[in-house]
Amino acid sequence: MATTIAAPPERVWPWLVQMGCDRAGFYSFDRLDNGGRPSADRIHTEWQNLRESNRIASAPDASRWFDVALLVPERALVLRASVTVPGARNFDPAHGLPRAYSDSTWGFFLRPTVDAHTRLVVTGKARGKPDALIAVANWLFWDPAHWVMQLKQFAGLRRRAEYVPNNPVGALASAE
Repeated sequence: MATTIAAPPERVWPWLVQMGCDRAGFYSFDRLDNGGRPSADRIHTEWQNLRESNRIASAPDASRWFDVALLVPERALVLRASVTVPGARNFDPAHGLPRAYSDSTWGFFLRPTVDAHTRLVVTGKARGKPDALIAVANWLFWDPAHWVMQLKQFAGLRRRAEYVPNNPVGALASAE
């Protein structure tokens, strides 16, 4: 999936690196992906030092998380979630795979455009066992849910990154 944001990558990037339930939220449906806490409507300097191998919470109680698998400032952010099925407990794939699991990535790639905007491309890859169960769950639930949530996140990111202070046209609307 992709969207164009009317702001250069350096204005989009700070919003991406501060994502997480334990940080700025995910700029989507806050009741679903942030425990009802509104996503941030400003850049927080304390959340701008994200590094590869850091963890960001994917659940409000921080019981599940994403590992930062790849980080190239203003270019790429790839998050990885390795969880058991059922139970959704994180595991480290370096220590072997459980009998039933889902191992997925969520990648954000920023490309500058000729008109000083950003083309944000978001991709996802997943693998898991048992294959049939994971494939059915993805097809019935996770893929449609991700599609809806991703569209909402795109809108939230565009609204925030395109905001220009002291410009009523670019004023941030109320929190998501």
